[in-house]
Amino acid sequence: MDMLTGDEIAAAALTDWRKLAQGLHARYRVEGFAAGARFVAAVGEAGDALGHHPRVAMGRSHVDLKLSSADAVYRADDGTEYVVEWVTQQDLDLARRITEVAAEHGLTADPMGVSVVELGLDTTSSAAVAPFWAALLMGEPEAQGRGTPGDEVRDATGRVPNLWFNDVEPAGADSGTDSGGASPQRFHVEVYVPREEAERRLAAALAAGGTVVDDSDAPGLIVVADPEGNRGVLCVAEPPAPQD
Repeated sequence: MDMLTGDEIAAAALTDWRKLAQGLHARYRVEGFAAGARFVAAVGEAGDALGHHPRVAMGRSHVDLKLSSADAVYRADDGTEYVVEWVTQQDLDLARRITEVAAEHGLTADPMGVSVVELGLDTTSSAAVAPFWAALLMGEPEAQGRGTPGDEVRDATGRVPNLWFNDVEPAGADSGTDSGGASPQRFHVEVYVPREEAERRLAAALAAGGTVVDDSDAPGLIVVADPEGNRGVLCVAEPPAPQD
């Protein structure tokens, strides 16, 4: 099934759901674990009917859901097809049905409560280092390139964050130090949040002593740093909602 574009996902107007990283995410507030379990059971029945199911995590006051398709088809500019993890029409269909199920259970969605954390590593050769990280993080070589045409390391069960690689010039890695004599930061954290949450989250980070390092790709990507200069990236994956 073809992967959907950002515009196609936004046009679906799924008010309870937000597109973050590779999937659709929703959080529903529940009054107790038992209520959450009943909701999850109903979601399972809805998924059975459509032949597709979400990934679920729950606590005493919330149920978190992620929808994505492991067999989405991505077509490169040269016509080459890749099987990737992404949002397809079946995810939109199930998201709509889950929204109906939540309403039947009297649950309220908390779109601002969803977020995704991924890891990034600057490297001169992702092909050389990816096997090591696949083995260390997941314990299986198949994690390298799973659901992506590149070397990104992903766990099929979602136990740990995805690890992606940012290509850098060899000269930048050879010295081993920056201008101040300290080891350069190679790893960084990416935090995906809904676009409505991004401004508040950035303001909170700045109020806590952070600084903006690079906002040239804002609002999609904003690089920030803590008081010691350690960097993270605030990411908004979804496009603006279509205007009437």
